[in-house]
Amino acid sequence: MDNNINKVLEEFENDLKTVDDEKALEDVRLKYTGKKGAVNNLMRLMADLSAEAKKTFGAEVNELKNKVESRLQTFKESLEYNAIMREINNSENFDFSLPERERKGSLHPVTLVQIEIEEIFKQMGFIIEDGNEIETEYNNFEAVNIPKDHPARDMQDTYFLNNGQVLKTHTSAAQNRLMKKYGAPLRVLFPGRCFRNENVDACHENTFFQMEGMMIDKNISIANLIYFMKTLLSEVFKQDINVRLRPGFFPFVEPGFELDMSCAVCGGVGCPTCKHSGWLELVPCGMIHPAVLEMGGIDLNEYSGFAFGLGLTRLAMMKYGIKNIRVLNSGNLKTLSQFKTKLY
Repeated sequence: MDNNINKVLEEFENDLKTVDDEKALEDVRLKYTGKKGAVNNLMRLMADLSAEAKKTFGAEVNELKNKVESRLQTFKESLEYNAIMREINNSENFDFSLPERERKGSLHPVTLVQIEIEEIFKQMGFIIEDGNEIETEYNNFEAVNIPKDHPARDMQDTYFLNNGQVLKTHTSAAQNRLMKKYGAPLRVLFPGRCFRNENVDACHENTFFQMEGMMIDKNISIANLIYFMKTLLSEVFKQDINVRLRPGFFPFVEPGFELDMSCAVCGGVGCPTCKHSGWLELVPCGMIHPAVLEMGGIDLNEYSGFAFGLGLTRLAMMKYGIKNIRVLNSGNLKTLSQFKTKLY
């Protein structure tokens, strides 16, 4: 079996040497990590293996997939950098003798938290994807098990566009597209900006940031979900976090949960940020509903998975002790300049 893995890796590296633009890189990506790509095809070789051999071989294939995806991302960044440098070199107005200007400014607190979480999940084998801010009504609702007559639609005051599309109300809108793009097994994290016609108060805004994650593989359980959530919060806050898991209804997961953390602003005593409850709803999560997996083209007899939607905006408020969500969209430089991490 090692020979098959080494052969795929060798062919991948050889194909990568012929890539000179993003279209060619996308062709290579589809050839190896697409739904019918060479990496996923290796899983078919497991049919005749023993249970122990399947476990070992599956881990090796996942390691290969992570390695291939990492090389693809690095190569993509290299192509983008080279394109920028070519544009600079061809510009008549660019003077290389000028000294570098002093960089002023800092990253937004939500961006700082997003970067930190992405790095945490990359170390756990997740790939990072972007979501569309304008989505089809199907992806935003039907594909995540919210049909047109479902009462859950009333909970999301949606901005509809003249062309029938919507400003996405949650990052879950990317689930179907990503399942069809990558197939299974899959570990993916996708942050994004969301929009709802909300009444603005200390903990609600009409524009906010979420980060969605999915893990789809064989024998995935709630225990896997709890492990990843605890690891995330402990890494972000650099300490053990007091959390609680309670039942929650979300049409795209079954069973569904609300993972709450003790309010870091008031220490659990109660304040306007946590609505005087001492707890802040942070991570809606659960096992992905079979209907959602099926619509995404996932074989229900082979795979299961979990999904979670993390409120990036609320997490930034907890991490930095920001009492009012309106501060984050205010554009107030006096307030935001306290976050001194420099642009890079």
